Amino acid sequence: MAEKITTDVSARLKPGKKADLKQRGQIVLASASPRRLALLEQVGIVPDALRPATIDETPAKAEMPRTLVNRLSLAKAEAARKTVRAEKDLASAYILAADTVVAVGRKVLAKPETAEDAAAALNQLSARTHRVYTSICLITPGDKVRHRLVETRVKFTRLTREDINAYLATGEWRDKAGGYAIQGFAAAFITGIKGSFSNVVGLPLRETVNLLRGEKFPVYFNWLSRAEVKK
Repeated sequence: MAEKITTDVSARLKPGKKADLKQRGQIVLASASPRRLALLEQVGIVPDALRPATIDETPAKAEMPRTLVNRLSLAKAEAARKTVRAEKDLASAYILAADTVVAVGRKVLAKPETAEDAAAALNQLSARTHRVYTSICLITPGDKVRHRLVETRVKFTRLTREDINAYLATGEWRDKAGGYAIQGFAAAFITGIKGSFSNVVGLPLRETVNLLRGEKFPVYFNWLSRAEVKK
């Protein structure tokens, strides 16, 4: 099962941080993904709340992977905005949403529902280069909508039946686009990667940070705060 995390992460803030809202800004992550939350925290961004959106993620007929992720990230952000703007304490927060898909050519490999689905996905990835697309959607406090699409190419070694069965036994395939987690045991299958590693995990950090900074979110607030504490 996927890891459960609370949708209110204000408790993660250090004492005194709540008094610095104007300086540090507020941000809501429109996702319940523990991987995306951990990636943001890695670069010092601690969301004030999580507001995951439940939307229909079924691809439209003949929909291209790039079009799909852009559509879904926007839908997630807009669904979260309806909730967040009605909350007094979060009404002026930035809203960040993302969607990630794994594609072999034009075919999107969805999150597998069963071990058989995961095995089929891994067989398609075997000895091939595939693409991982993440679309980031940011809605500013002034309701400006910004998009960024990131592509990473990942090459797999040729997988044997033993490789696939052993990986399926780990359970890592659950809730993972394409049926694998590059940050886990599946790293042993990777022979090459071109582009952002964090994109394959679920959120391209450099592009996310640049998008936030471009819209005046104080990304470095927590960095400088920690530097002050160490002095």
